[in-house]
Amino acid sequence: MLQNVAAVLLDGVHPFELGVVCEVFGVDRSDNGLPVYDFAVVSAEGPALATHVGGLTVSTPYGLDRLEEADLIAVPAGSDFVRREYPPRLLEALVRAVERGTRVLSVCSGVFVLGAAGLLDGRRCAVHWHHARELARQYPRAVVEPDVLYVDEDPVITSAGTAAGIDACLHLVRKEQGPEVANGIARRMVVPPHRDGGQAQYIERPLPRTACDTVGEVLAWMEQHLDQEVTVEQLAARAHMAPRTFARRFQQETGSTPYRWILRQRVLLAQHLLEATDETMDTIARRTGFGTAAALRHQFTRALGTTPNAYRRTFRGPQAA
Repeated sequence: MLQNVAAVLLDGVHPFELGVVCEVFGVDRSDNGLPVYDFAVVSAEGPALATHVGGLTVSTPYGLDRLEEADLIAVPAGSDFVRREYPPRLLEALVRAVERGTRVLSVCSGVFVLGAAGLLDGRRCAVHWHHARELARQYPRAVVEPDVLYVDEDPVITSAGTAAGIDACLHLVRKEQGPEVANGIARRMVVPPHRDGGQAQYIERPLPRTACDTVGEVLAWMEQHLDQEVTVEQLAARAHMAPRTFARRFQQETGSTPYRWILRQRVLLAQHLLEATDETMDTIARRTGFGTAAALRHQFTRALGTTPNAYRRTFRGPQAA
């Protein structure tokens, strides 16, 4: 059942992420035949909470007791959520909620609250890519998926950035109340009615180079010749190393094999060309070294969880695809 919803706040809450939850569950859309949720904003740290926007505060008469009757508890993002400690009463309330079957949903860094409560242990979870490494470090028993929009590990639902929070909320509405209700809410919000949780966050994450960069010149050459097929032996010869030595150094300095590195760079180049040009899929496939549009589609979808055409529509509109 999805009827009673509470958004639980801590000092430093981000108003926009709070607004995501309020917009989906806190607005009366009964004039369109849509359900009205019993929605409340709950404070975990007193009646008035500071936000990360200068001078703006949020006041509410509801305390943690309000969580006991909720079907869904949403935890929006907040400043310093990555580092701070959380009220034990809040963590205990979240654990009790999950034990009785209540769902909990985090938006962006709100996932760190769920981690502190032990609710990520053994579960897949999503977070904004910027926080993925730290989340995995703090909660090694969590299965962090740094690329996806949201993860539904019922009763724990986690989402990445702000827009992904909308996606996760609408996903839950669709799951519990059907596509007609979810589509109706999305139409009123003027947002896409559905994005699959496994779709990748659109981020550029080139693999890092270390200070000890003995393969740097080869990396620069590879970046300029992504359209060419090369072997480890050829790359090793450019670096004046034996192939096995080159492969070992490459792994040490990039964290990847030459094949995976060049594949990722080709996908990044394809992203750029899809965003910035009107070139055909065949042309992009040739320029990125994939050879054919079919190979481009296969590797692009495998890396990002969406097709090249869908990616181009997202960034440039339907007419560009």
